[in-house]
Amino acid sequence: MAKTALITGVTGQDGAYLARLLLEKGYDVHGFLARRASDTLWRLRYLNISNDIKIIGGDLLDPSSMIRALESSKPDEVYNLAAQSFVGTSWQQPILTTQVTGFSVVNILEAVRLVNDKIRFYQASTSEMFGKTAETIQSEDTVFHPRSPYGVAKLFGHYITINYRESFNIFASAGILFNHESPIRGIEFVTRKVTDAVARIKYGKQSKLYLGNIDAQRDWGYAADYVEAMWLMLQQDMPDDYVIATGRTSSVREMCEIAFSYAGLNYLDYVEIDPKLYRPAEVERLLGNPHKAKEKLGWEAKTQIKELIELMVEADMERVRNDKK
Repeated sequence: MAKTALITGVTGQDGAYLARLLLEKGYDVHGFLARRASDTLWRLRYLNISNDIKIIGGDLLDPSSMIRALESSKPDEVYNLAAQSFVGTSWQQPILTTQVTGFSVVNILEAVRLVNDKIRFYQASTSEMFGKTAETIQSEDTVFHPRSPYGVAKLFGHYITINYRESFNIFASAGILFNHESPIRGIEFVTRKVTDAVARIKYGKQSKLYLGNIDAQRDWGYAADYVEAMWLMLQQDMPDDYVIATGRTSSVREMCEIAFSYAGLNYLDYVEIDPKLYRPAEVERLLGNPHKAKEKLGWEAKTQIKELIELMVEADMERVRNDKK
């Protein structure tokens, strides 16, 4: 009998790729979605799955709507991917970020506990929880020191997931995902900001790209690879937490060089530093150790940074040519 999954944040980058993966595996997929006036379904259309997902309206800050969603969809697995996920915005909207990214996790876990405590739960944690760490490479045992309201909110969600696992024996696993990108990444994220700018510069619709700290280093992977790790976590005999990363790091500067070079351009001619774009508290370097995921889940990243960025530039050049989102 086919399994059923409920995905919060189904219209985001990870939600869309995960929904596609689960549909390919024969799942009945439900998406929990806060109703918005703007078009939020474009990623699902981009992946040609918008008609295959059953959308359930609700709000993560309203526990009753999550309870109703669980009762109506009767999922075997719940993936919580919803969040205010842009680090920069979290300083401008710290209370909203705390509520949506942090406190909402309790609402979902409590709904699982009350409706069906046999549901398997996945929490999307993040490398931003490590923040200002003394370790050059971060693993599941690295001490957390978040440097943004987003990282702090995610850390709450991470620990409450562990708490419900230990307190109520709920199958609750957390994936500590390092940066993962794709052609459907939000335009506010630096990788997509760069690849979109490359396309617009290439076709004469933009002249400069303004960035902040281009020497910050991140461990960048491909979102379509990473959602497979999410699914694998909920197929294990026991719940646990896993770092999901490539084990390699690149700077924003290096990423710019790859993106502009693919379009036959020199990034030095177009990138300008804007001090206003520096974060109040910067995380200079994040690098994940994916050993546990490889050993226990049999998972490892398939896509290298150069291939990923070139894929994104190509998609953005097609969008600009066709004036698409």
